[in-house]
Amino acid sequence: MQWNLEWIRTFKSIYETGTLSGAAKVLFISQPGVSLHLNSLEAYVGYKLFDRSPRRMIPTEKGKILYNCIAQPLEKLETVEQHFHKRSQQQRVTISVGMCFETFQYTLEEHIAELPFNLILKFGLYPQMQSDLDNGLLDMIVTPQKGNQKNLLYEPFSKERIILVAGSKTDTLELTSLIEKGDNSKIQNLLKQQLWYGTAGDMEHLKDFWLRNFNKHPDFSPNYIVPNISSIIRCLSYNKGLAVVPDFLCRQALSTGAINLIWKGSEPWENTLYFGTRKKTIYQKELQQLQNLFKQKWEPEILP
Repeated sequence: MQWNLEWIRTFKSIYETGTLSGAAKVLFISQPGVSLHLNSLEAYVGYKLFDRSPRRMIPTEKGKILYNCIAQPLEKLETVEQHFHKRSQQQRVTISVGMCFETFQYTLEEHIAELPFNLILKFGLYPQMQSDLDNGLLDMIVTPQKGNQKNLLYEPFSKERIILVAGSKTDTLELTSLIEKGDNSKIQNLLKQQLWYGTAGDMEHLKDFWLRNFNKHPDFSPNYIVPNISSIIRCLSYNKGLAVVPDFLCRQALSTGAINLIWKGSEPWENTLYFGTRKKTIYQKELQQLQNLFKQKWEPEILP
């Protein structure tokens, strides 16, 4: 474990405001984020820095000593930071954003070199992204899942439709006929006989699609496990096999005939996509620029 300057900034803010909530307001992060920084610092130094009371954080003797040691150097560092921020024309802020890898490829990858600020991207599971956003480790997330954190805002900006697709060399005549007849039992049996593609990190699309249409979880595993959904679409293109994928990732392959749309399901399944941000942020301008790029890319493109 290494000493982290943000822990010291948080400690100083708690000491000076007297509360976790007061420090959170000063630092523009969530109260759980403040607690996380303080707990990490206390674990690092090996002793309590505050006694917790219902209304106030009371510094311990060790806490007072630490504050006296860091207050003046930290104030000097903040003065230097402000000085160079005002005078440097090349100053660039850094924005941290969480999303799935395919969303990055589809939306931001081509615009990276044009951004007037630094960008750090994190790929992972949505619940962890929500936690990182709430704790101040991320500035924005793009997610189909809303959390219940009080400090976060979720703004809907588009939808994704989850669909069943097949490589263009796949024989789907019998399957298409059964879908037209609405014979879900036979559809299910025939689907299990096909070659399937999936991803190692996330099988939720296939599981949810199966559950929605057949009222059960799939009792089979994909034949081919590849790194991500973009890989699935490339592998399927002009080949044989099936996969359940979001529509926005395969529009180009559908338009060229590399893959075919087979089924939207008995009832079309759509996810609302959200921008997740903290209620208070100093990066509103930069986040708005990123959001505009998403909105331009996600202009309505409804599949027939």
